Amino acid sequence: MTESIELGQHITQQWLAEIESLKQQLVEQQRDRDAAWESAEKWRKLYNTEAEQRRADADLFRQNSASLKAEIQKLKGIDTTTLPKAINVAAIQQELAAIRTVEDLKTKLVSVIQERDRLQQALKTEQENHEQTRKSLTTALGDAIDSLAKERAGTGGGVVKESV
Repeated sequence: MTESIELGQHITQQWLAEIESLKQQLVEQQRDRDAAWESAEKWRKLYNTEAEQRRADADLFRQNSASLKAEIQKLKGIDTTTLPKAINVAAIQQELAAIRTVEDLKTKLVSVIQERDRLQQALKTEQENHEQTRKSLTTALGDAIDSLAKERAGTGGGVVKESV
């Protein structure tokens, strides 16, 4: 009978030890879950911040593109907001009527060619400036992404990372 009591106590102690072990595992699992949740929240915030920045950059690029397109149209003389077509045609007809001699025509032609050359040079300069700005912005964006990647890689020690 004492053997069965000792056996019962031994089994009870084993069960209690098993229960304690399971409680400890449960606490560790909850700690791991909380750490993973915090990591996921951190990555969500970083993702949202980067997405917001990309949207802002895209808006800025769209505005810049629209501005440059308007400037190109203006340099080409197609700025319909400042010179509607009817006024432009009337002004051209008035200038043509003022030309009386071949010399007047030659003078006007030289003037128009010079203006065309000046506008072509201004357009070329603007295109080069635009290309340089695009390259600079692309480089800056690449550097920012690289910096963010390095920062993420450097702050990831010991925390569970989830791929986004």
